[in-house]
Amino acid sequence: MMRGLLALTALFVAVLGKDTFEGHQVLRIAAKDEAQLALIKDLEEMIEFNLDMWRGVTDVASPVDIRVPFESLQSVKVYLESQEIDYSVMIKDLQAMLDEEKEEMESAARVAQPKNTDSFDYSRYHTIDEIYSFQDMLVAENPNFVSKIVIGQSYQGRPLNVLKFSTGGSNRPAIWMDTGIHSREWVTQASGTWFAKKIVTAYGTDPTLTAILDKMDIFLEIVTNPDGFYYSHNSNRMWRKTRKPNPGSNCVGVDPNRNWDAAFGGPGASGNPCSETYHGPSAHSESEVRSIVDFVKAHGNIKAFVSIHAYSQMLLYPYGYTRTPAKHQVELHNLAKKAITDLASLYGTRYRYGSIINTIYQASGSTVDWTYNQGIKYSYTFELRDTGRYGFILPANQIIPTATETWLALMAIMDHTYKNPY
Repeated sequence: MMRGLLALTALFVAVLGKDTFEGHQVLRIAAKDEAQLALIKDLEEMIEFNLDMWRGVTDVASPVDIRVPFESLQSVKVYLESQEIDYSVMIKDLQAMLDEEKEEMESAARVAQPKNTDSFDYSRYHTIDEIYSFQDMLVAENPNFVSKIVIGQSYQGRPLNVLKFSTGGSNRPAIWMDTGIHSREWVTQASGTWFAKKIVTAYGTDPTLTAILDKMDIFLEIVTNPDGFYYSHNSNRMWRKTRKPNPGSNCVGVDPNRNWDAAFGGPGASGNPCSETYHGPSAHSESEVRSIVDFVKAHGNIKAFVSIHAYSQMLLYPYGYTRTPAKHQVELHNLAKKAITDLASLYGTRYRYGSIINTIYQASGSTVDWTYNQGIKYSYTFELRDTGRYGFILPANQIIPTATETWLALMAIMDHTYKNPY
């Protein structure tokens, strides 16, 4: 009966087709045992209910965060209470938070546009055009150190820009970083712009980074999913996926972190085009993914690959699709511990760390599983701030603290990669 009630609610939402988050709440759900965990998992898989899993089911020790549309709230809460599953309201009215975020962005946008990267405001969220402009300014200011490579185009024709930081030489060992593969995770793209400026300002003054860049190149893709990022600014703040239509479905987009040829289509990814974790019709079907694949293969000398997401405060390494330990698990684990210890030294921010499957959940077709299987030993995924108080709507005043502490962890990974060639 409860499932039927929820289905009717979902149908009501679908018919109305609202593009607003008025009255939407984010519930934090805590399972007492495996039986309750299974019931929450059932709820997670009821895609027709229009629920959005902000933090999915992992284990009894980890809470689950779900965005629930206003029209579904009563039904979902009755379901949880009838099963004696504990929950709390993390975000009481999502739209109210989004209105605050929008007002802050609009207020900042009224300020004169920066004429150089020194006057660029790293403490606020920026549109895709502003980030593209920032990239061009950074290249123009540092022509002998920074270049822009266009590795492909998004489905809608936007350039897939990668910044290359290099002191010379060809096909040198390299470190790759990307941010914003999931478009709604705005703190990642914002951190990416901060990282780019940091690399420029720290080279020549920071002995560790200088030593790295004297021997290695750094590649940084700040807007990895540009169509989704544009859409999250202009149509749906909660948009996660790409924007390519799915034939035979009204639902658009693929999860670009389930689209890689690493146990593609296995557990932890969905075959339903309406799911937030839809893996797509085939591995590397998304140009945003395929462009990175082609670049990595053509380069052939990338030694570390770091993909940066939000939220949950975790540092993860392969594998996500299997419990079989990665060949270099001990080294990866120890380096992750060093990285999060360095990160915590600044503000005391606590991170969990470990393999994807043992720390967060099973996920097939993920980025760093593919890169690791390509021979890139130091393959890591970050989940930045926070742990759920704001989730994807992290206040702009946390951008610089987030980027600054994350940089310490990135430096640990880059320094280890530099000192341990393979």
